[in-house]
Amino acid sequence: MVEEKFDAIVIGAGPSGLAAGYTMAKAGMNVIIFERGDYPGSKNVMGGVLYRDPTEELISGFWEEAPVERYIIQQDIWVLDDDSVITMGYQDNKFAKKPYNNFTVLRAKFDRWFAKKAEEAGALLITETVVEDLIYDDKRVVGVQTGRKDGEVKADVVILAEGVNSLIGEQAGLHPKIPPEHLAVAVKEVISLPRETIEARFNLNGDEGKTIELVGKATEGMMGTAFIYTNEKSLSVGVGALLSDMVDANMNPNDLLEELKSHPTVAKLLQGGETKEYLAHLIPEGGYHAIPELYRDGLMVVGDAAMLVNGYHREGSNLAMISGKLAGETAIEAKEAGDFSMDMLSSYKEKLDDSFIMKDMYKYKDASAFFATNPHFFEIYPKLANEALHELLVVDGKPKRQKQRKILEKVKDKRSYFGIAKDLFNAWRVMR
Repeated sequence: MVEEKFDAIVIGAGPSGLAAGYTMAKAGMNVIIFERGDYPGSKNVMGGVLYRDPTEELISGFWEEAPVERYIIQQDIWVLDDDSVITMGYQDNKFAKKPYNNFTVLRAKFDRWFAKKAEEAGALLITETVVEDLIYDDKRVVGVQTGRKDGEVKADVVILAEGVNSLIGEQAGLHPKIPPEHLAVAVKEVISLPRETIEARFNLNGDEGKTIELVGKATEGMMGTAFIYTNEKSLSVGVGALLSDMVDANMNPNDLLEELKSHPTVAKLLQGGETKEYLAHLIPEGGYHAIPELYRDGLMVVGDAAMLVNGYHREGSNLAMISGKLAGETAIEAKEAGDFSMDMLSSYKEKLDDSFIMKDMYKYKDASAFFATNPHFFEIYPKLANEALHELLVVDGKPKRQKQRKILEKVKDKRSYFGIAKDLFNAWRVMR
C-alpha cells in the first residue's frame, strides 16, 4: 500500500469526493482518493440530472467536453392513478441556448470523466479499495485504515464522502445508525432506444431533453417519486420511496419499478426498449434535522454522507459538488495556516451556512417529517384528482352541476373539507 503521507485523503469518488479532490489537487495539495467500486460511478443510481451552474464553479465550460447526454428544455410532473394520468409541465426554449441550464447524464460515464479531471489536476485515485476505519492521534483524525495489506494511509485531513450509508461516520460517532424513515431506496434501469425514437416520442429535436417526475400510483401511495429522463440513446427510468414505507408495505423495490413500467402511459414510452443496466441505491431523506456532525480535528463530511439532498427540487449532485468544493477550499486554507484543528475546519460549516445549500436545507427542514406523517398526499389526493377530471371530462348526457356534486361527494368520502383545508395550509407552511 501507499507509504507516503498525504495532505488529504478523500473517502469516496462520487461527485462530492471528486469535487473535493479536484479542488485540492488543483491548488497543489497532495491528494489521494479511495473508491470502493470498480470505477467512479459504478455504484451510483442518481436519476441523472446535472445542473450547469454549480458544476461550472468547479470546471468552467465543462459541458463542452464532459459526457453529458441531453440539455433539458422541458420538465414535467405526472400524477398517476391506476390507468390515468394528470400531466403538468414547463418548457422554456431559453434552456435550449448555450450555456444551458441542466443536463441528463449517465453517472458511469460522467464520474469517470470527472475522476480523470481530478487525476489530471494531480490527485491519486485508488479504486476497488474499502476504507475500514479512521486512524486517530488522540482525538484527531490522522489517516485511514484500508482493507488492503499494509493498508494504513496518513494525511493531515480526511474528507468523508462515502455516501449515505456512511459506516465510517457511524463508527466515528458522527451520527447514530440512520433510521429507515430517513432513507429512501431507489431502483433504476437504463433502457436503450434509438435516438430518433426518443426524439419522436418525447417531441424533441437534436440534443434537446425532457424529464418527467411521477407521483401517486408511481410509488403505490408511498412517500417518494419516480422519474423518466431522456438520454442520447436511452431512458433512465426509476422509482424511490422511503425505506420505512417499503418495509411496512412488505414491498420489493424491483416490484415497484415493474409496476411503474407496466402503467399504460409509461409503457408506451418504453415500448421496444431493452434494459441495459439495473441499479439500486439508498438516498438520504432525513433533511436538515438529520445532518450529522460535519467536522472534527482533521475531518470533514460532504455530500450524501452529510445528508445534503434536497429531494423537493431534485437536487443532490449539485449540493454534493458544492459541499466538496467548500471542504476542499477549507482544507487549502488549513494547509496554508498549518492548522487542521476543529476550530480551523469550522469555517467549512460557515461556508455551507453562507451558501444556498444550508439556506435551502433549512427552508424545507420540516417538510420530510410532515409528508411522511401525511400519506394521503401520495395515496388519496392523486386518485381523487384523476377521478374528478375523469368525471368532469366524460360527456354522458348528465348535466355538469350533477357531475360537480358527484365529485364533491367523492372528495367528502375520502377527506373532509376541513381536512383538505388543513392539509393545504400545513403543506404551504412547511414548503414556503
